[in-house]
Amino acid sequence: MWELFVAFILGIVEGLTEFAPVSSTGHMILVDDFLLHSKELFSPPVANTFKVVIQLGSILAVVVVFKDRILNLFGLKKNIPGTESGPKLTLAQILVGLIPAGVLGVLFEDYIDEYLFSIETVLIGLVIGAVLMIIADYARPKRPSAETVDQITYKQALGTGLFQCLGLWPGFSRSGSTISGGVLLGMSHRAASDFTFIMAIPIMLGASGLSLLKNWKYFTIDALPFFIVGFISAFIFALISIRFFLKLINRVKLVPFAIYRIVLAAVIYFVFL
Repeated sequence: MWELFVAFILGIVEGLTEFAPVSSTGHMILVDDFLLHSKELFSPPVANTFKVVIQLGSILAVVVVFKDRILNLFGLKKNIPGTESGPKLTLAQILVGLIPAGVLGVLFEDYIDEYLFSIETVLIGLVIGAVLMIIADYARPKRPSAETVDQITYKQALGTGLFQCLGLWPGFSRSGSTISGGVLLGMSHRAASDFTFIMAIPIMLGASGLSLLKNWKYFTIDALPFFIVGFISAFIFALISIRFFLKLINRVKLVPFAIYRIVLAAVIYFVFL
């Protein structure tokens, strides 16, 4: 039962933090490495595979939230509830946004895994990412040129994709870097968030899918309940988190999340270092 409780809690942490600009990696370090120690319950490869599985739960939540938008992208749904008629976000714009981080991720995946996953590097990512978010809130254009995701340009899509490269640094937060970049480039906070979450689907599915193919042998009868509980927990709490965040972001902006990140970095520093 303790193993299932650990899976449930880690699923909650993943679901609540994966798409908020607060660094899911930082939270996993604090909650798992300090409190739950999942790698002591299972072998490190199984524990690492579990973290890929719960990421898939979070991705499924994004698919559910943006299902109408996804269907529209593939021409399967013409009218999206709550949006105006006119130009719509296209697959080409998403592809433009994905290319920079996709290329760097493939080229430097092994280097990142070997050298950048440490408490020290995560702390650096948390703090510098927080500074970027504060700069984005205070240096952004007074009037966004793209109030909704359907109004973004190819230039904004590419620029946001370049900012997404910062999210390859553990602790920086992919959503934190892309939302900040989008806001600096003239998107509203909600438009930048929508674009960030939609871009997350293919890039995270690709990365998680490759990891699962490499680690399929760890899906044993003993580990399966652990995986299932974590997946369901991550899906439910990611669904709640995403919907709440999208309603909140245009009102609160990024500074409160930046302050939270700095506090989290301080806690991790004093706990581990």
